[in-house]
Amino acid sequence: MLKIRMTRRGAKKKPYYQIVVANSRAPRDGKFLEKLGNYDPKLPRDDINRVRLNAERIKFWLSKGAQVSDRVAMFMGKAGIIPMPARKNNPKKGIPKAKMTERKKVREEKAKAAMTAETPAETAAETPAEAQG
Repeated sequence: MLKIRMTRRGAKKKPYYQIVVANSRAPRDGKFLEKLGNYDPKLPRDDINRVRLNAERIKFWLSKGAQVSDRVAMFMGKAGIIPMPARKNNPKKGIPKAKMTERKKVREEKAKAAMTAETPAETAAETPAEAQG
């Protein structure tokens, strides 16, 4: 199966991506059949050279049955090559899991216990000082 996806190029902490058509089983940065464009995330969003695509060759590979990765599909949708894909929304993504909520509950109970334990000790420490003064 063919896939249109990105391969990473560039140095450490200086990413630069090529948009290529490759076998879906090939490694991310491995062999590919053809380079179809590039993506430079370091450039500003409104820069014309941030994403460059060869629309003619992309349409050719799509007609051959190549599948498109999610991020590349967004680029193609913005360029008008394919219809803009629907954004995936996961409302449960930000909700903490059971283990984390349990830890939070234990932390809150410890903090509450510490606050109640500190309050009588503080008043006891203040009382003799007031009596002496």
